Formats: sequence, C-alpha cells, structure tokens
Amino acid sequence: MLRHLPILFIVFTVLIDGIGIGLIFPVMPDLIRDVTGRTLADAALWGGVLATGYAVMQFLFGPIVGNLSDRFGRKPVLISALFVMMLDYLVMAVAHTIWLLLIGRLIAGLTAATHATAAAYMADISAPDEREKRFGLVHAAMGVGFAVGPMIGGLLAGIDTRAPFYVAAGIAGLNMVFGLLVMPESLTRDKRRPFHWRRANPFAAFRAIGSLSGVKPLLLVFGLYEMAYFVYPAIWSFYGVEKFGFDARMIGLTLFAFGLSMGLAQSVLIGPLVSRFGAYRVTMGGILADIVVFATLGVTSSVPLVWIVTVLSGISSVTIPALQGTMSRATPDTQQGELQGVIGSIAAMATILSPLIMTETFAVFSRPGTAHYLPGAPFLLSMAIVIVAGVVLWRWRVRQDAA
Repeated sequence: MLRHLPILFIVFTVLIDGIGIGLIFPVMPDLIRDVTGRTLADAALWGGVLATGYAVMQFLFGPIVGNLSDRFGRKPVLISALFVMMLDYLVMAVAHTIWLLLIGRLIAGLTAATHATAAAYMADISAPDEREKRFGLVHAAMGVGFAVGPMIGGLLAGIDTRAPFYVAAGIAGLNMVFGLLVMPESLTRDKRRPFHWRRANPFAAFRAIGSLSGVKPLLLVFGLYEMAYFVYPAIWSFYGVEKFGFDARMIGLTLFAFGLSMGLAQSVLIGPLVSRFGAYRVTMGGILADIVVFATLGVTSSVPLVWIVTVLSGISSVTIPALQGTMSRATPDTQQGELQGVIGSIAAMATILSPLIMTETFAVFSRPGTAHYLPGAPFLLSMAIVIVAGVVLWRWRVRQDAA
C-alpha cells in the first residue's frame, strides 16, 4: 500500500486541480455580474478575458516549469505549485474588483504546472506500454474533480459566492502537506539534464519536441482538440443560463455528469480500449463522437438530450490520454518533462484563443436584439475544429503506414 502513496498523491493533486477549477464555474456568472454590474452577455466576455489571462500564463510558463522539472525533479515543482495555488484561491476569495479577479487567474495560470508535471511523474514511473493507462488516471482525476467541483460549488454558492474559493484553498494546502510526507522523487539524477533559458521558452521547446519523428502532427491534433473542447469551461455556465434557464445548482449537476463520465472513461475504459483497438482508433473514435456531441449541443432545445450528449462527451475524452501516450512513447526519457511542458503550452495556446472566440461567438448570437439567435453557435464552431483535427490525424496515420 505504501508504494502506491506517491501515485495516490499525483492523482489527488490533479483531482484537487479539477475540483478547484470546477468549484468556481457555477458562481462565475453571478460573481462577474456582481463585481462589474454588467449583463450576462458582458459577463461572458469578461469570463473569456479571465480564462485567456490564465491560459497566457500557462503558455509562457509551461515549458519553463517542464524544463525545471527535468533539471531539479518533479517533487519540488509540484509542491511549489500547490503552495501558489493555495495563495491564488485566497486572493480570489477576497477579490471585489474584476482586476483583482484577473490577477488571481494570472496566478492560477502559473499553478497549472501541476498537471504537466504530474503527467511527467507518471511517465517516469511507467513502462512505455503502461503510459496510456497511467495518463488515463491523471485525466480521470481531472475529470472526477471537474465533476465533483461544480456540484460542491453549486451547493456552497447557496451559502456565499466566496465560499468555494476558501474551500479550494484549504484542499490545496492539505494536499501540499500530504505530498511533502509521502512523495519520493521519480526522476533519478542520471536522467536529469541542464536547464537552459534558451530552450525553456515556448517556441524553443516546440522546436525541440517537434523535431522528434512523427510528433509534430500529433501536437497539432492535440492543440485543435483542446481548442474545441475548451468550449465547455468557456461558455457552459452562460449557455445553460441563456438557453435553458439553468441555475447554479443545475449547472453544477450537468458538469458533475460530464466530469463523472470523463473520470470513469479515462480510469476504466482507456486501458482495455487501447489494448483492443490501439491508440489511433481510440483517438479517432473519440473525435467522431465529439462531432456528434457538438452538432447536437449546437441546435438542440431538449434538456434530456443535453444530459445524454454531456455524458457521451465525457466518454469521448479518452481521446486525450490515447494521444498523449502515443506522443510519450516517441519521446526520450530525458525529455518527458519537456514534452509535458510543451503539451501544457499548446493547451494554453488553444485556451488563449478559445475563450475569446467562444465567448464572443456566444455574445454575438445571444445578445438581446441579435438578428440570429443561436446560443449553441460556439458548439457548432467546435464541431468544425474537431473535423479538421480528425483530418490531420488521418493523414498522419496514412504517412506512418507508408513509412
């Protein structure tokens, strides 16, 4: 049991990351309207700005943190990130202006290192044929956190809109103490490499990882998929309020269904699916499922159908660990942290663009007096992006088979 404690800590770390993010989703529309005094459509635009600020910081610091973890090890990076995360939620808890909320989200972007470094830790301790399963655990933890967080946040919102932030800070602090006590370092000294600033900036890291055989197209697929999938955190709360009149409780419950199905799929299904069908078919199957999901959410007016496709979307999230495992197997052990940092930066680059695009699209098609009322328009845009990702992935496979 003791030898499993480090894995348990990694899973808890990512779980807490997901809970912390999910906790605040149900309260964000009310919180932003409270501190700005603006309409829901304007609040959605501010939500996009906050999300983009978070992503910019993640983009800039992801490769730096990944390279630092390749130099100094995973443990100091994870513990430091949890400490900063705790401080961030405390800042958010006392914020009474939109600018202080923005500062809080910028700090949170720095703490996004937990996910990339946790994945690098899993790569360190896993055989190549185990990595999809272990990455599945990491993503499943995020999914479960994403499921539990909104439900808890929706309940806490009934007490006070600031309560979720205090709870998130407390959870992050407790896990930091847990990590200090149980987590050994996974990166042995013989596998560490020097830290160079010229290699730690995002574009240099992209070149280093992109030069590996067959990885560059997969990074593009990953980026497109992340851009499309970010439609959920970008506009789900606003979409639910506008299209169906959901309150914070209902938003929390739908996100709970989404996150729970994601967690189950990535913890239980990913291993057997990859063993039976291979990582490529699993990834392509997830993309095809998301095309159906996004098309449905774009046009439906049926609440029961929303519940069904929300669960299906969570199941289709097996795409990410399958794709991540394929890239990890093509990367040397000395560059696993760098790879995860690049993956984190690509996700951040996608989320820099996605919140602005998705929230602006939502605002245009839901603003009072709009000529074309279609709150689900962002999901149709995501469908188009996922189709492009599927084409890139198919062409990559054709070239691999021809080689």
